[in-house]
Amino acid sequence: MKKGIGFAAWFLSAALVFSGCASDKPASGSQDVEQSATPSMDKEQEPSKLLSASENGEVKLFETTDGVIVDVNGSQKKFDWNILKGVSNPQVSYVDLTGDGKEEAVIILVTGYGTELDTNEAHILNGKNLSEIKIQRVEEILADLETEVSQKGDELLIKTKAQGKEYKFSKKVSDLKLVHPDDQFENKLYFGNVILNNVKDQKLTVDIVGSVRPIDGVLPDYVCTVHVTYKYDQDLHEFAAEQIQITSDQ
Repeated sequence: MKKGIGFAAWFLSAALVFSGCASDKPASGSQDVEQSATPSMDKEQEPSKLLSASENGEVKLFETTDGVIVDVNGSQKKFDWNILKGVSNPQVSYVDLTGDGKEEAVIILVTGYGTELDTNEAHILNGKNLSEIKIQRVEEILADLETEVSQKGDELLIKTKAQGKEYKFSKKVSDLKLVHPDDQFENKLYFGNVILNNVKDQKLTVDIVGSVRPIDGVLPDYVCTVHVTYKYDQDLHEFAAEQIQITSDQ
């Protein structure tokens, strides 16, 4: 993981500082374009560029002038998702994440990239009607996470607690790359610069990297990663955090 975070990257981090509260994000806007197995679109609706596709071509993602069009086995729907230019193509897959035996379309878009900045966001669509399935937000997950940072000489003692399990580890200040030996630190972890969603073994996961920050500085240093595995909640009709584990970054 690269070091040398800039002020802009820290500013994003501060927006997701663990604060014990969460906010709801409005659902992405969308509109039906065509629900036919052999869709025909007029000139204005026609996708301008194929951005990415699933391994066997069941899901295709097209860029338009004001958003994207998702095509799942010939059915299409338009969304106002933003596409970050000049980075890797979106990840597109067709996999059963809900456990009902029917595949969903999964699109993972890069949302931030740069020095010490690496973030993306996941979208999951019903494979039949292309409705978007809610995913519990990272902010909500972090709101239930307890963190504490204390300093004893050259050593930082870090405690975190998730789902009733406590994790403890330590870091030597002199081993951190972005701080000075005489720095004093904030008493909690900061999150936001690295948030990476992925699909593995028919599960949606997200890794959220935590950092420590000097009181008088703006350059945090990464110390741990929160690993989250989602599970589809049939009652809530959304993907919620099922398992949370925290590991120290060596």
